[in-house]
Amino acid sequence: MSLIGWLQIGFVLVAVLVLVRPLGLYMARVFSGERTFLSPVLAPVERGFYALAGVKPEREQSWLGYALGVLAFSTAGFFGLYVLLRVQNYLPLNPQGFAGLAPDLAFNTAVSFVTNTNWQSYGGETTMSHLSQMLGLTVQNFVSAATGIGVAMALTRAFMRSGVSELGNFWVDLTRATLYVLLPLAIVVALAFVTMGVPQSLDASFVATTLEGAQQTIATGPVASQEAIKQLGTNGGGFFNTNAAHPFENPTAFSNYLQIIAMLTVSSALVYAFGQMVGSRRQGCALLSVTVIMLVVSTGAIYWAESFGNPLLTAVGVDPMLGNMEGKEVRFGQAMSALYAAVTTGLSNGGVNAMHGSLTPLGGLVPLFLMQLGEVLPGGVGSGLYGLLVFAILAVFVAGLMVGRTPEFLGKKIEAREMKLAMLAVLILPLTILGFTAVSAVAEWGTNSILTPGPHGLSEILYAYTSAAANNGSAFGGLTANTPWYNTTLGIAMLLGRFAYLVPVLAIAGAIAKKPRAAVSSGTFPTDRPLFVGLLIGIILILGGLQFFPALALGPIVEHFVMLAGQSF
Repeated sequence: MSLIGWLQIGFVLVAVLVLVRPLGLYMARVFSGERTFLSPVLAPVERGFYALAGVKPEREQSWLGYALGVLAFSTAGFFGLYVLLRVQNYLPLNPQGFAGLAPDLAFNTAVSFVTNTNWQSYGGETTMSHLSQMLGLTVQNFVSAATGIGVAMALTRAFMRSGVSELGNFWVDLTRATLYVLLPLAIVVALAFVTMGVPQSLDASFVATTLEGAQQTIATGPVASQEAIKQLGTNGGGFFNTNAAHPFENPTAFSNYLQIIAMLTVSSALVYAFGQMVGSRRQGCALLSVTVIMLVVSTGAIYWAESFGNPLLTAVGVDPMLGNMEGKEVRFGQAMSALYAAVTTGLSNGGVNAMHGSLTPLGGLVPLFLMQLGEVLPGGVGSGLYGLLVFAILAVFVAGLMVGRTPEFLGKKIEAREMKLAMLAVLILPLTILGFTAVSAVAEWGTNSILTPGPHGLSEILYAYTSAAANNGSAFGGLTANTPWYNTTLGIAMLLGRFAYLVPVLAIAGAIAKKPRAAVSSGTFPTDRPLFVGLLIGIILILGGLQFFPALALGPIVEHFVMLAGQSF
């Protein structure tokens, strides 16, 4: 660990905090239907989309109507992408002549991008045509992120309104999130990436001559455009197999800074927009402070773990003063690799600029644990906000039990129905992750894919299902996941992690919107103060993480002690 490393981390986090307020205020205006500086250009386009689709923007939906809209749109997106991937060999913009994907891989990939997971059981530059990358994957990067934003806005309106059943219009939220937020930002960020050396081309590849005089074929394509929305929409799917460790996706230290800033800004700004829309900026700042505190601590833990090196490598002559540089890019170093790992797993991004499977056992435990917390630091675009609000509901319920009062959050009483739905949502992750991990850890079709036996092999399986169910998409990298078993079960885990969580959240929103908003009294538990921040962090750690401790103890924790003993499996 070094001062320069912490200054780099601090620079990125300060840059994000500077951007959060103006972008949060802008998004609050967009989703409140107010005029913005882009309205003269985009409002006619927005109205044109509604006319073409037959959408009446003034007609709002109940929670059930909103949920059905989300499910119908996602189902159509899945089938469209699945067919595209299966028949890409018959379609244009396939200069490499790639074949169509196998049924199980096409299923896994289509589910992955529709659920905003972007888990990749394939190498992008050796599998996907340019048409599949642009029309299939990049489009889903936009609309899956916009879907998450829409659900977050529906829950936000539930706290704004009293005695109503309507939460807004999904098709309007989807359109505005894409047109006013994601698309303008993606254009700016993509152009910035191009200036930093990220390719944006329809060529398949080019031939370069190496220093030894050999000829090398280097893949290229429309990388910058996918890279921009990959980060802004917390998607994470890389154009290349090595993701943001590839020099064409992430060529310089400055592109690395921009990637992390792009990852964090929209999700963080949505938390601030929530406070603005419900009439309590302090509440938005309180929720945001929870994510900042936990993200900084997590980054510090990874940075610390990677700074001491690996005793196994020290035993073969590697200088421990350099720390653990296995699987890391020298141009980023330990500090920015640690920050990237914490951010990408605290969010539901999944992009990587270092191989998580090469982290030390404790360094790898932190990203794994961050995903198991439910991706709320600050989580995916939209999904992080509504996940954080579910934990806030649980926190005020616990606070109410402590003082013997009916719990309230932003003037809305939290009662039995909301608690049952919140617990249903929270239990989805452990049931899915631990269930599939248990089967895969003992069944031959699961263990055959393990690269490293022992505790690390268990960690590979646990990480895969955690990443899928949390809609993250990163991987330890040692697991051969492109098999019918893993492609199918990981796809199911992604669906459960997205929609079995999302539907209860909308049901909570429907119940809360119908409740009257009570006035603040002397007995109201304040949820915008440091006490609540501490309580919320405790609830996230207890309910979001402790159920995974036995599995973590058998995987990375055991591996840590084995490493200290100078042994390997």
